[in-house]
Order: sequence, then structure tokens, then C-alpha cells
Amino acid sequence: MILGLPRGFAPDETERQLPDVVAARALLGAQAPIEALLAERALAWSGLLATAADAALFARTADAVRLACARLALRHGRLGTDFHAYHNEGHVLEICGERIDRLAAAEGLTSLALRDWCALMLFGAGHDLRQREAPHLYAGVGANERASIEETSRILDATGFSRGHDGDLYLALELMIAGSTFDARPPPGGYLYNAADLVQSGGALAAKLDAALDVHQPGWRSDPALVNGHRLALIAADLDTANVAEPFATFARTAENLCREREMLAGRSLAAGESALPVFGFLTDGQDRFFFELHRFHSEPGRAAFESGKQANAPKLKALCMGLRARIALRGAPETGEQVIAAYRATVADLVETGSGAEG
Repeated sequence: MILGLPRGFAPDETERQLPDVVAARALLGAQAPIEALLAERALAWSGLLATAADAALFARTADAVRLACARLALRHGRLGTDFHAYHNEGHVLEICGERIDRLAAAEGLTSLALRDWCALMLFGAGHDLRQREAPHLYAGVGANERASIEETSRILDATGFSRGHDGDLYLALELMIAGSTFDARPPPGGYLYNAADLVQSGGALAAKLDAALDVHQPGWRSDPALVNGHRLALIAADLDTANVAEPFATFARTAENLCREREMLAGRSLAAGESALPVFGFLTDGQDRFFFELHRFHSEPGRAAFESGKQANAPKLKALCMGLRARIALRGAPETGEQVIAAYRATVADLVETGSGAEG
């Protein structure tokens, strides 16, 4: 591997159940949302599919996205038994759908080569495949991310990509997925870590990839494949965290989903008193800290596509945090995490109704 990452994440039961795109299609069905997304993508990108080779690249990419989406749906999504409220197949649809559309609208479809757009689609589908690996950072890269790199490479193998001819894509995806690791900085309150916590506890490793490449690949700035992979890693990190720029109600919903996943991974029931303070802290101080102190867009395309949306959400988030604190203070200390989430939802609804959190 480019970053010297050790291998060792073997296929699991989900990989064995869904070894190829035929199995993925059978599981998902022809009416699956990912099928509609890929059909729309093929139409929108038709101008980039000028040759048979271009069409074949897109077809392989679509198959890899299907397979990754099916595995995530079975492993951590609505088709399995270990549901994660945030890291599921819906996150694939978010990145591979509207977020990539916004990037293309801001920069123009011809601002990137077809191969780069395909790499971003593959990142969106593959970067969160694994969410249950034992916590361990290696050179700053998380275990979930390292396992997802290995599985994504196997998905490429299974969908017609070649580690020789398509080596640039394997390389780029290693950097892109590694760069999606979040810094392991303790969140306010001293709560224990889990994968959902990390999303709001630090910035993406992508910002430090250049330093990592200096160590592991001296002279990388003279290698076009590595330079392009690094560029794509910065864009990918921006796509991954662009929930901060979503229409406000959508942004608020992603925070709730992260919160629900965090409590599930921590083993705290939302119906119990043990979750009340952690949920309140996550939806107030945690959101505020991530949004205003830790989060940055790292690429020019990312800033062009998403910075204005983030800035539009800034006063709305301040109003949401203030409103939630006021609502909780008025009603007294919450007894459960579900009560905090109910108050959070009510506060969001009030803001949207009054226009403070209007969509757009």
C-alpha cells in the first residue's frame, strides 16, 4: 500500500453472501434507489461517455457501486440486522447523488475527467463499508478505513477492474478512504469513543495526507498519479462532510442520525436515563464545536460547491442549539435520550416553520 498500511482484514460473512454484482442485484432488486441514481448518472454524464472505453469504465464503476451499496445495506443498513442510523446505504446515496451533483454544478462537468468522477463515485460507495473493526490507528488511519480500503479493492477486482491497468484508481481510493479518517480528539464531556463520535470530534485526515506521503513516498509530488490521488482525497473529504451544507432540515436530520448511531455503538439505550446527557451534549456542544471549530473544506472544488451552504446554516445552527437548551431548561432535565431528541426535533420544526431554518 502507498501509505505502508498493513493488510489483514479478511472477507466477512457479508462479502461471502454477496460475492459479486449478480448477488447484489438479486438482493437490492431492480427498483432499488441506487438503480435510479445510476440511471440518472449515466444520463447526466452521457457527454463524458464519448468512447466505448469510457462507457465500459462507467459500467464497471456502476457495478462496483451496486456491490458496495448492497454490502453496506446488508451489513449496516436496512437489509441486515446491525442497523447503523448514519453509516448505511443512505450515506452512499447522499454522496453519489446530490453531493456529487452539487460539485458538478459548481465546477462544471468537464472540470474533472470521467476517471476522476468515477473515483469519487467509488469513494462514496466504499469508504464506510466497515464500521465494526476494533479501534486502532495506524499512521493516523482508522481500522474501519483500512478495512474499507481492502474491501473496496476486492470489489474493484470483482467488477472488472485491473490492478495493473487501473492501478491509478486503486491508489487514489487508498488515499481517499484513508483521508476520510477523522482525528481522534476527545469530544467535550469525556465520553468514550465510537465511530459516530469521531465524525464530530476532529477534522479529516485528508488535510495531513501530504505530510504522510512525504514520509512514505518521498518525491510523490513528481508522480502524477499520486498528485491526482491526493487532489481527489481532498475533494472526497469535502464530499464526506458536506452534510454541514445541506438544506437545514436535512443537516439537522443527519446530526440526529449520527447521535442515534453513537448511542447504539456506546451501548446506551435512548429510552434510558444514561443517554440523556450524552445526547444533549452531542446535539448542542458537539455540533457547535464540530461546525465552527473543527470542520473545514479542504479543496477549491469543495469550497465552491459547499461553503455557501455551510455559511447559510451557521446562524441556523446557533439558533437550534440555543433553542434546544432553552426548551430543555424550561421543561426541566430530560429523563432519557429520546426526550432530548424529541425536543431537538420540535426545535428544528419551529425554526423551519418560522423561516429561521428554511430549506435552501
